[in-house]
Parts: sequence; structure tokens; C-alpha cells
Amino acid sequence: MIKNIFRLFALLLVLPSMAFQAKKDPKPVDQVYPLLDAANSRWFYFSAATRPFGMVNLSPDHTIDGAWGSGYRYNEDTVKGFSHIHAWQMSGVSVMPVSFSKTPEELLEDYYSAYDRDKELIKPGYHKVYLNRYDITAELTATHRVGLHKYNFSKGSNQAVLFHLDGVLGPSKMIDGSLKQLSSYILEGQVTNSPTSRRPNTLTVYFQVEFDQPIENWVDNNQSPHKIVTFGESKGQPLQMKVALSYTSAENAALNMAEELPHWNFDKVVKETQDTWNELLGRIEIEGNTETQQRRFYTDLWKALQGRRTINDVNGAYPDNTGDTFRIGQLPVNDQGKPLFRHFNSDSFWGAQWTISVLWGLVYPEIAEEFANSFLQYYKDGGLIPRGPSGGNYTYVMTGASSTPFFVGLYQKGIRGFDVDLAYEGLRKNHLSGGMMSRSGYEHKTDKGGNVEDYISKGYVPYPNPRGRFGGHEQGAGQTLEYSYQDWTLAQLALALGKKEDAENFLARSANYKNLYDEQTGWIRPKDVDGNWFSPFDPYNYAKGYVEANGAQFTWFVPHDIAGLATLMGGKEKAAARLNEQFEEAEKLGFTSGTSHSLETHPEYRRIPINYGNQPSMQTAYIFNYLDRPDLTQYWSRKVLDKAFSGLSPESGFNGDEDQGLMGSLSVLMKLGLFQMNAGTEENPIYELGSPIFNKAVIHLNPKYYSGKSITILAENNGPKNYFISKKTFNGKPIKDIGIRHGDLTKGGILKLQMSSKSK
Repeated sequence: MIKNIFRLFALLLVLPSMAFQAKKDPKPVDQVYPLLDAANSRWFYFSAATRPFGMVNLSPDHTIDGAWGSGYRYNEDTVKGFSHIHAWQMSGVSVMPVSFSKTPEELLEDYYSAYDRDKELIKPGYHKVYLNRYDITAELTATHRVGLHKYNFSKGSNQAVLFHLDGVLGPSKMIDGSLKQLSSYILEGQVTNSPTSRRPNTLTVYFQVEFDQPIENWVDNNQSPHKIVTFGESKGQPLQMKVALSYTSAENAALNMAEELPHWNFDKVVKETQDTWNELLGRIEIEGNTETQQRRFYTDLWKALQGRRTINDVNGAYPDNTGDTFRIGQLPVNDQGKPLFRHFNSDSFWGAQWTISVLWGLVYPEIAEEFANSFLQYYKDGGLIPRGPSGGNYTYVMTGASSTPFFVGLYQKGIRGFDVDLAYEGLRKNHLSGGMMSRSGYEHKTDKGGNVEDYISKGYVPYPNPRGRFGGHEQGAGQTLEYSYQDWTLAQLALALGKKEDAENFLARSANYKNLYDEQTGWIRPKDVDGNWFSPFDPYNYAKGYVEANGAQFTWFVPHDIAGLATLMGGKEKAAARLNEQFEEAEKLGFTSGTSHSLETHPEYRRIPINYGNQPSMQTAYIFNYLDRPDLTQYWSRKVLDKAFSGLSPESGFNGDEDQGLMGSLSVLMKLGLFQMNAGTEENPIYELGSPIFNKAVIHLNPKYYSGKSITILAENNGPKNYFISKKTFNGKPIKDIGIRHGDLTKGGILKLQMSSKSK
């Protein structure tokens, strides 16, 4: 025992970057590195003072102009406010603690402050920052709908808080801002998010503010978008402030505060918030590998549980912008008047079939079920199941019917706490003219950009769109492949529900991808409306018929029929050899198109054959499992993790389009060695095996959904070069397939993998 301790101590001294966790039993929340990729942040990306899917996501903003390259930006040196909403196409309620020497009016047009990064501390649920200009230490935390601030002013300084009520804030322009005083301690206000090119209708944020010190003075200037409240000289006690939000009314903002934060115990809120994070993050326990890899794992898992934000109040009221006029909707409630589920703001589920759909379904089925019910609420209100709603609006972000695999996967895994018949009705509608497949990339005024009509009649979506240009991402070949896969998943639900005619129809449509396979070039290739191949054709030319990808990447987007695609390519052996060559080339660029989504159009990066920086390539390493080469799945999945998902710094992390938990979820699943090619949408779906990076991982199952207590994944003889599985058993029985069926896995047990440096 003593000998082992000295050996560990020597390892810590010699190889600190490779050392195992030195802290005894660290909590998951202590492992999270919130600054991951923060130098490449976009408005909704960075998180600090927030709870899982919280309405409030409170943090400092360094850049406030635009949805991209905005919010918290690690390499910027100036704080421009603390705002409470960092969500998909939404922002609001920006404040700034300030101090003044003469009069506060001088700050109305100039209040930004440099900050001291050495004095900054960020953990899930907590953010502390020191403002150099004012000698103020600001601490931030939050409940689900209330932000709590603690400002430590230097003794004798003049205390004040500025409210930014107008102008651009992230993705939105703030308009119609107002603030009024209700008492010596309480303010009430509102600010409206004007429409964006993606969110078509306005969204008003109502808020109530309460201080723990009486307001002394009020500074207002009609020429300024800012207002300031002052509190006199600091006596050495912190000034605390609560900011409660609502998207429905000032009264509900006050109710949210009364229900969630009736006290002023800052440390208690921090603890409760971190306890919430620990419970969810702690559902997966890991052992082995390096401290860096353990921290990266919990950071990825943390990312998988946020970004998509709650929009309903504690009483179930929510904003409904799906119709011609705004209305306040009401979620169903239980006997205590609490909503049965939360209603959500969400970026697209495009790519979710390989990420949050699989992770949530296995580890967080109650969260997945909430999202299903939320999406059905949109259907009840507006007649369509969304793929990415914002502030009660349909945004029509991205393409296809990406919500279909999500719902079907839940049903096939026995997660059925939603109206299945209503869900099928809405999903089916999305696959027909007038549904989600009719719209493309933020298209609002028509339903022609998705062109599902030609897909049905011709068997493919023409490129270019013969109807004209109506939205973004009108890329016919990519759309055809998406629709084919999504049709196959809907057919599985139709079969399960006994809808034979529908099942046959959608199964037939799912073969449409074959209509774009060009035998001469060997790629999926766009066709025009007359059936002519797109020419001149370059399979490495980005976004020429393919949604956020090139032809080399998108050709493999046939998750429902890898065998059929391989047949077109001349058999599994030839297909495997070809895909292997693409991985060998992609490895030279680190498997990603640079370090951010914006670099995908770069002359060199755009030509990468496999891009793990965006959704269309997420499944490619696991395709080898279906080509009788599981060794290549194990080899390349580990290589991808090493290059693309192992960094732990502000400058790198996801190398592309993280999209509210999609990349984090993918990374978690790959590091556990589990994957689902078709999102688990077949009957009793299979979890395919990859190459786990930890010696041991324990997944604690939710007993309300699964009979098993836990799943333990043991990777014996694991190591940096031991990619390959030489022997595999589950509960002592040999595994003969490429993985384990959901029904068996969720009964619990031990998955034991013998790892080796040589393939079988």
C-alpha cells in the first residue's frame, strides 16, 4: 500500500499533465472546466451562473454585438455588462455594478471596465470577476429563473448599478426597455427582443429586481439607453441583487422570485445549484486515464445538459409565438399547481440523432421525456413539431424533420410518457408538404425551400432548387439523404404502432438516397430538376449541394442502410477501404475544419474528407462496425478523440459548431465506447461498441425508467495505444454482435472489454 502511494507521488512529480486525480473523491462539478473553447465562443455557448436548462444563464459579456463571436470571449479584456439570457436567438437584462467619484451621470455613456483574469473564478453555477475600473468584486449565481448578484465595493466608495435597456445585445436588438421603482428595494422592468432573421417575432423579457439595501437615488436621461440606481457609500457590506425573469408578465417574474429565491443566502444558492449539477453529472462515474481526460469528460457532460433553456414560469405560463398573434399559454399542472414538464427554447435537433438523443435516452430519460412533451406543446399551439424553437417561435433552423429520430428513439427505448398518437400525427405531418421538410434554413414566408414535393415525386431534392431561393441550406443532395434517413425512422414508429400502409410508404421513400449515387464518380452527387448530374462536380467542394459539408463527408449520411450504400460502392470491403482512406487524409488536419465553424469555408479546411467539427460527419468512425471492420471503428474513434476531443484550453475544445450540447454529448458517448448509428430507432435498438478511454465507467440508471441499477464498463489493459477490443463480455457472456441491445443493457450489469494494442 505504502509502496503504491510513493509510486503515485513520483508520477505526480514527473508527469503532472498525465497524472491521475490527486484530490480525494473530487465532486464532478469540481472537474468541469468552464473555459473550454471560450476563446471561440458565441452568444449561447459560454455558461457560468446557471442550472441545467435554466431560464437564467448569467455571465459577463465582453462582446455584445451579434450572435457569433459574442458574449464571453476569453481573449477580450473588457467587461461590458452581466446579462441574464444567453440563449438561441435570445438575450436580455444586462446590468453592471459601477462606482463613481463625482456624479453617476458621467457613466451613462461610458461604463465598461477592464477586469483582472487572475482574480476570476468560474465553476458551474458560480462566476466571480474583479472589475479593475471600479475596484468591485462581483459574484454571480442563479436558481432556475432568478439571478443572484453579490457586489463587494471598496469601503467608502459610491455604490450603483447600471441597467442596459436598449441597443444590440448579442443576437437581438433590445427595444422598448423600461424600468420603474416599486419600493425602496424593488424595481420592475421589461425589455423586448426585436425580431431576427431566424426568430420572426418579438419576445418581451419581464423582470423584477430586488436589493438588500435601500435605493438612495435614481439617474435617468432620455438621451441614454441606460438607467442607474445608487445606494450611497459602501460601509464594507456587500450589495446583493436578485433579478427574476419571465417571458409572460411582470407578475410572473415576481412569482418566480418568491417561489425560487425568498432569501438572501448567496452561499446557499451556490451550493444548491452545484448540488443540482453534481446529481446529474454524477450519474456517470469514471476511473483511470489522466486528470486532463477526466476533467474534459465532465466538461463535455456539463455541456450536454445546457444551452437549451426553459421559457415557462413556475406556474406553467409560457410565451406562445407560433400563431399570428402572441398569446400566453399554460402548461398542464399537477395537484400542487406545478407544471408537469418544462417548456424549452432550443437550437436545432439537427445532428441530435447521434448525440443528445442517445445520451439523454440512456442517462437522462426524464429530461428527454420533458423535451418530447415540450415539442408536442408547440404542435398543439402551432400545428408543427419544431426542430429548433426560439422564444415560442418556430425558427425553421437547419433542414429536414430532425425531431423524428428523437421521438422514435424514445419510443423504442420504452420512454413513452408523452402522447404517442399525437406525436405520430405531428411527425407524419412534418414529412409531408407543408411540414418541416417543406422549409429550409429559417424560411418563414413560404414553405418551398425544403422542397419535399420533388423529393416525393422525383425521388430526390433537386439542386439548385427549381422554385427559387427561400431560405438557407437549400442543398438538394444533403436534404435528400436527411429525408431518406428520417423517413426510415418514421417507418419504424409506424410499424410499432401497426400503421402498415404508412410504414411501407416511408420505407420506400427511405431508399431515395440511392437515386443520387453516381456510379461513375462513386459519390452521392446532386441532380438538377431534369435529372442531370450537377457539373462540374467536385466531391470536396463545400456546400455545393450538401448542408454544411462537402460530398465526401455527406456521402456516408445513410445511417439506416450502411449495407445498401456499401453495395452501391462495390461491397463492404471496398467501402471500408475507401472510408479508411478518407480518415487517413482527415487525420492530417486533425479531423476538423480548423478550430471553429466559421473556418469550414477556408480553401484548405473545406476539402477535408471527414469533419468532426460539424454534425454531418459525427457517425463516420462507427460505420466500420457495419462494414465488418470493428477494429477500424475502435482505431479511428480513438484517434478522433485524441485529436479533436481531448484538449482542455480556452483556445480549443470542439473545433466547430458545438450547438448546445451536441459535440459534448458525442464526446461523452465516444469516450464511453457506446454509439447508436440510427439513434436507436429500430426495435430494441443496439448500442454499438467503440473504444472506451477510461479503465472503468459506471452509468447510474434512472429507476423510474429502467430495471437495472447501473451499467459498469470495464476496459481491462486499457492505455493510449490499446485501441482494440480482443475480448468482450456482458455479465459474463460473450458478445457476438457489434454491441448490446437496449433491453439487455438497461437491465444493468458489467460490460467487460479486454483491450489490446493489436486488432484481432
